[in-house]
Amino acid sequence: LFSFLFLSALHMAAANGHLAVVEYLIQNGADVNAANLEKNTPLHWACLNGHVEVIKALISAGASVSQLNSHERTPMDEAVSGGKMEVVDAINAAVAQVELASM
Repeated sequence: LFSFLFLSALHMAAANGHLAVVEYLIQNGADVNAANLEKNTPLHWACLNGHVEVIKALISAGASVSQLNSHERTPMDEAVSGGKMEVVDAINAAVAQVELASM
């Protein structure tokens, strides 16, 4: 229960896979790297729950893939520990796309 305290609307939308809400919140200035009390970001939550399209949207909007939570885990660490290899693939693809776009 404690980990659910102080979640932003973006955390909740990302955790539940609500892509349209995530996109709306990002367009209206939501902080994609906001952390809750356990230092989980919306990207951590999306990775934990396997929401690939939300993950792509967050990374495209500048979400950090290397931010550590209070357990010293990155969003990708959370995906790997949950056996969500499709999430790992999505993170790698989204990061590559962002890097190509910035060249």
